[in-house]
Amino acid sequence: MQRILTRGEIETLDRTSIVRLILAAPDTFSIRAQRLRDLSTDNPIEDYLLLIALLADAQQAVFAQDWSLTAIDETQLAQAQAHGMPPFSHRSTPRDPVWREILTAIIEQLLNASLPDAVRENLAQLLDDTINSPELIEQEGDALLNQALENIDAARAPFIMAALQVYWSQLVAGLDSKKIPAHTPFGLCPCCGSQPVSSTVLLGGPKEQIRYATCSLCSSQWHIVRVVCTHCEDTKKVAYHSLEEGRAGIKAESCDACQRYRKIFYLDKEQFAEAFADDLASLPLDILMGEVQFYRANNNPYLWQLAE
Repeated sequence: MQRILTRGEIETLDRTSIVRLILAAPDTFSIRAQRLRDLSTDNPIEDYLLLIALLADAQQAVFAQDWSLTAIDETQLAQAQAHGMPPFSHRSTPRDPVWREILTAIIEQLLNASLPDAVRENLAQLLDDTINSPELIEQEGDALLNQALENIDAARAPFIMAALQVYWSQLVAGLDSKKIPAHTPFGLCPCCGSQPVSSTVLLGGPKEQIRYATCSLCSSQWHIVRVVCTHCEDTKKVAYHSLEEGRAGIKAESCDACQRYRKIFYLDKEQFAEAFADDLASLPLDILMGEVQFYRANNNPYLWQLAE
């Protein structure tokens, strides 16, 4: 039987023994694709989960290619260390135009698959814009990275974001995690400065019962103490919600201080949970949180719900 650490025990753990940062695995996107397929059966959004599984497959195929991205130089890394900022911040790192080639490659991969007509038409238009209207695509990329919801096309967003994920995952893949600044802004990825999609309490070895947030952009994971709001860092007004007939390994962690929530997964109860797939496949829990007047801290990159 596994013993769950209490809040006091978690806070007194030797922090020097905790792995602070876990970079994305080379097969991150294929793992995500398989998990989406596993979760799709009898799910209310089964068709959408299967579509995103195809998208994750395309991401994996494109991620495996060599895009010859410029590695971080020591000066850039030293500046990040000096200022306690993510070395590949999405706000300050200029995007190499190659990211649009990544988007083109992802779309071409998808167009080889069996797709609904509406999706195929959407992708064909996106491909045309990527080739012939690059400034438009750059503007849409900016809107997504900056969460400018009023400028986001929800039908195109998952595919554009998929390319940005592959691009940033490749940028970050070459980092030495030990050289990442020890202290970066709370609640943001230490590598690229993006918000987490969700958090996961891991299982096994030195990571047993330790909570990690997963970056919505580069898929890096970083340690965040449990029973702390991942959005505003409040510790006093955190609560947990679940569906009566939902899976035991998934909860919504809410905060009365900021009225936001993110989902948290427990691998001791849901061994194969994946931060993006399980978040996407648990929309009924999002509906429950909306009914009790809590709001998502940020969107899942594969599903954009635009605020009024």
